[in-house]
Amino acid sequence: MTGTPAAPTLLPPNQFPHFYRGGDRIGALRGGPGGPMRPEEWIGSTVSRFGEERSGLSVLPDGRLLRDAVAADPLAWLGPSHVAAFGESTELLVKLLDLDQRLPVHLHPDKAFARRHLALDHGKTEAWIVLESPEGAGVGLGFAETMTEAHVLDLVTRRDADALLRSLHRRTVRPGDTILVPAGVPHAIDAGVFVLELQEPTDLSVLLEWEGFAVDGVRDGHLGLGFPTVLNALRLDPLLPAERDALVRAAGLTGGEMRTLLTGRADGYFRAHLLPGGGRVDAGFAVALVLAGEGEVRTEGGHRLPAGRGAAFVVPWAAGGWEVDGVDVVVCRPPLPEAAEGAP
Repeated sequence: MTGTPAAPTLLPPNQFPHFYRGGDRIGALRGGPGGPMRPEEWIGSTVSRFGEERSGLSVLPDGRLLRDAVAADPLAWLGPSHVAAFGESTELLVKLLDLDQRLPVHLHPDKAFARRHLALDHGKTEAWIVLESPEGAGVGLGFAETMTEAHVLDLVTRRDADALLRSLHRRTVRPGDTILVPAGVPHAIDAGVFVLELQEPTDLSVLLEWEGFAVDGVRDGHLGLGFPTVLNALRLDPLLPAERDALVRAAGLTGGEMRTLLTGRADGYFRAHLLPGGGRVDAGFAVALVLAGEGEVRTEGGHRLPAGRGAAFVVPWAAGGWEVDGVDVVVCRPPLPEAAEGAP
């Protein structure tokens, strides 16, 4: 795609090595290289991995980085109301996470912490859309009991991974479940779970444990700030039962009508909708992944794009409204400006 963007564009695979095991399901779905140590694909990414210049950035079929294409014509890609509210930021990062190994206990800072300590505009609130999950597998979401920074720092310093994992509130997940994970909340995901993740456009992770993972947490686990400082970003009190319930939906990924997948609390950060078998989407920047079927994307301007299972594509605002048929598609979009105003 060259010139003014006006059509949906397929995204090549963007799978790369990481510190935990996985990746074969991503390779099978997206045609990437698979595992055993490529457990993530970043889709429609305009941000790079923390501390790196290029890794993680999505490339368009013509060889340009999506980041550079958006910067060259932000109005066409994002639309005037988005640019007025957010500038050239897409406000969105979409990932596939294929876990052959449990994800370690970790957390992400919020916007205020990121601004104060890292001079960044975004923290890392995220949401998981569970694509596959073994029977009985689950996630850890927040501490089960109130902790203190001193106690957590002691566990981290002594590398007591078992105690940190036991400290989390556990919740079983099934395919079609969605979970919003607010910044600051410690969390982990069991091995065998396969998720589509939406998040703020950063790569800010704080590791609380790392035994058995291919990473040096002493060096790389604290964003270069040191654990005594970075633990200020941690939520120490548990999520109340009503809070936890408000973060989770059993949205389902097949059948029914077009629907919102995430809890309404996500609207200030990102939006995700399922188009089961087809549906129509209003104009606006979007990153989409086809979960099943064979069909076509059509824009109101007359552009047509064949798309089948595993296809990922990006849609610029200038394409106008668009529709798909014959496929189950998850459409990921930035927040509406009015919803983002109060999002911490």
